[in-house]
Amino acid sequence: MMLNSLRFGCAVLLGIALTGTMPARSDAQSRDVPAWLQKHVGTGDGQIAPVVLQRARELYRTKVRQGKVSNPCYLAKDATRPSTSANGAPGRRFYVICESSKTFRAVSSGYGNGRKLSRANFANGRQCAKNFSNAEGSKLTAGGSYITAETRTSFKGYYNQSGKRQPFYRTFLLYDGEGETKNARERAIGGHPAVFLKWQCRFKNPQSAHADAEGYVPYGRLVNYTGGRSNGCTTWSEDASEDILALVEGNPTTLYIYPESRDINAVAKAVGKQRALAKAGLYWNAACLRAIGAPKFWPKRTLQPIINEWRQSLPKQPPLVLPICK
Repeated sequence: MMLNSLRFGCAVLLGIALTGTMPARSDAQSRDVPAWLQKHVGTGDGQIAPVVLQRARELYRTKVRQGKVSNPCYLAKDATRPSTSANGAPGRRFYVICESSKTFRAVSSGYGNGRKLSRANFANGRQCAKNFSNAEGSKLTAGGSYITAETRTSFKGYYNQSGKRQPFYRTFLLYDGEGETKNARERAIGGHPAVFLKWQCRFKNPQSAHADAEGYVPYGRLVNYTGGRSNGCTTWSEDASEDILALVEGNPTTLYIYPESRDINAVAKAVGKQRALAKAGLYWNAACLRAIGAPKFWPKRTLQPIINEWRQSLPKQPPLVLPICK
């Protein structure tokens, strides 16, 4: 049995100074955000930064006016936040906001891990994202505007559950982007549970609808990477995934991911000039900015040729042949 290797990949700017303090919002902005939602605005754990909320609301309202979405809820993500909160739990940087029912939920989410190539190192650490890009194959997060699209559920193999081999299926929520994120489908960017099946062997199961021509199916170990890195997709815990997928299934909504290239470049420029972000009217999570020094956006036009050259240099490998399970 020959198997291919598993692919699981996947406004007005307000800000904080390096101390993590947030400048006051304008009176107009404060009046626009309802009181129940204002309680969730800030830079603390489980809160949403003002600029992230503002842009997410603007995107959602625009698409509602255009008739593109009618879902009562919208989504947002702040990829500048750390993977782990102060109490050791996965950091909450993905938001589900339903203003009609006055509900706000903050959950964990992964960000793109990137790559380390000979011509360019754009790999991200486990705690904070430094590199961002919209290049296909970069495995990086691209901030901007998206609309959720259809879902696709695929079989990944079998795993052990309570002493029995069970099939594992994972649902993938596709995104449609615009502007710099318009190649979301080309990049296979979307949302899914932060779990994948690490193949170990294959076993005979001709009754399975997923068996190959010889009657074999792959078997492996489930790996949960909630709150960690991804191939550039939005990943959630299994519990959060179930709720989010149910919310948008057949009822698309908007997703705004911060930061965009303009934010990244502006923050990098301010850091280079040793300017306090708050005074420059910019935002980045303070803890992660201290950790990464300065962020970097790799535009597609710069990074894509490097990735394509690297791919072409790779030696041809035969398809993976899994051993027989013992």
